[in-house]
Amino acid sequence: MKGLPSLERVVVVLSRFPGIGPKSARRMAYYLLRRGQEATGELIDALEGMRAQIRSCEQCHNLSEAALCWICADPSRDRGRICVVEEPSDLLAMEKAGLGQGVYHVLGGRLSPLDGVGPDALHLASLEQRLMQGGCLELIVATNPTVEGEATAHFVAHLAQPLVARVTRLAHGLPMGGELEYLDESTLYQAMLGRRVFSLDSCD
Repeated sequence: MKGLPSLERVVVVLSRFPGIGPKSARRMAYYLLRRGQEATGELIDALEGMRAQIRSCEQCHNLSEAALCWICADPSRDRGRICVVEEPSDLLAMEKAGLGQGVYHVLGGRLSPLDGVGPDALHLASLEQRLMQGGCLELIVATNPTVEGEATAHFVAHLAQPLVARVTRLAHGLPMGGELEYLDESTLYQAMLGRRVFSLDSCD
């Protein structure tokens, strides 16, 4: 991008965001220009603050500005129920739907051998350590209902079943190929109510 004019560089960077195409990126860039230095300064300050302050929660790998995120630091949460999700955005979707009585574990992605994402690239070792400490009565596998999400769910179940009495999976009322963060609250609520014990019979 070195040879591009400054405005085009901004358009290229903005168009890399999910759901933002070149036209939307150009409108956003023009908006910032119209607003002047105040708007661009606010954006720069916000981005620099995010880069400096946001870290990974030491326990669940959620986004946090402290050693523990606001969920892990909440003593009223049910520590006996851990919900495994792919990304922090999935965690927020579960919370928005009012399903957050327990705690979470954020994997940081999903298994995708074609993209070079194996078990070592996810937060699976720390999940195993949490389960080995005991106290987890139910592990809810809430990975996305995609091919990669299902493969990740089976891997998590294999890891967890010797360590946890009950491993459940969100009900398949969720649309295949969908993403949790884009689902409506009612769909998420019904999926949580209809969760089932995870069976590995189909994998053998």
